[in-house]
Amino acid sequence: MKQRGDFQVTSGYKSESNYFELRGRVLHIDGDGLYLRKCTELYNKLGVPVYGVHLPEKEMPEQIGSLLEMVQPDIVVVTGHDAYLKAKGEQEDLRSYRNTKYFAECVRIARKHSWHRDDLIVFAGACQSHFETLIKAGANFASSPERINIHALDPVYIASRISLTSFMDRVSLSEVLRNTITGEQGLGGIETKGVMRRGMPMKYE
Repeated sequence: MKQRGDFQVTSGYKSESNYFELRGRVLHIDGDGLYLRKCTELYNKLGVPVYGVHLPEKEMPEQIGSLLEMVQPDIVVVTGHDAYLKAKGEQEDLRSYRNTKYFAECVRIARKHSWHRDDLIVFAGACQSHFETLIKAGANFASSPERINIHALDPVYIASRISLTSFMDRVSLSEVLRNTITGEQGLGGIETKGVMRRGMPMKYE
C-alpha cells in the first residue's frame, strides 16, 4: 500500500485494478500536550489523517468552532483531563465534574456545525466524565459510563476504526468497545457509520 496525505492507494479491491481510499480526517483536541503527541503518533502509524491541537479544557469551547471551519474534519475528538469530585456533590450533578461542562459545550457547538451524527462523528470526554451528558449533547461516543479512568489511546482507537471503516458499513459497537483498553465501563456510544470512501481509478503523481 502506498500513502499520500489523506489518500491510501491499494490494489486488488474485489478483483478490480488499483483503487484509492479517502480515509476520514480527524480533528483531535486534547487538554494534555504529552498525550496529544502520543495520540498523533498512533494516528500516523495507523495511516489516519489527523490535525492535533493542544488547548486547556476551558478554552476548547472558544476555539472549536474556528477549528472545525479550518480543518473540515469527518471526526472530532475532544478529550483531556476530567474528574468526578465527590466533595462537590452527587454523580448526577454536572458541577461535581472538573471539565465535563466544557466537553459538553464543545459537542453542542460541533452539532451546530453539523447536526447529523453520521456527517460529523464526535468523541467527547476523558477520565470519569459524565457520559450521559455528553451523549445527550450530541456525541457519538463518550466517556465514562461507570465514572472510571480511561486510557489516553482509547479515543484514538475509536476514531481510527471509524476513519478506516467504509461509509457503507456500521461500526460494531460491541466490537469497538470490547477492543478498547478500558472497555464498556469507561466508554460507550451509539450506532455509527464509518466515513472512509473508496474510489477508482487510482491516479496519483
